[in-house]
Amino acid sequence: MGKQTNIRLDEDVKAAAEARAKRRGLSLQGYVADLIEQDVNESRAAFMAGATAFLASYAAEFEAEFGEDRYPGLPEGPARTAPKDAA
Repeated sequence: MGKQTNIRLDEDVKAAAEARAKRRGLSLQGYVADLIEQDVNESRAAFMAGATAFLASYAAEFEAEFGEDRYPGLPEGPARTAPKDAA
C-alpha cells in the first residue's frame, strides 16, 4: 500500500488535470500517481543508459586494470543458483 501525499494545485490546473484524468478513465489521484511514476521511471532509465554508455566506453581500461578474474578464490565456471534467502 502506498503512502498518502497532499499537493496544492491552482484551481485551473486542478480542473485541467481532472479533465485529463477523466479522459483516461482515472481518478485525479491515479492520474497524478501515474505521472510521477512515469517521470521517476524515465529518470531511472536515463541514468541506466548513461551508466551503460560510460561502462562501455571504458571497458578496455577496466579490463586492463582489473582483468577477468575479479573475484579470486571463486570456483571456475558459471555460478550456481543462489539460495532463496541470499541477499
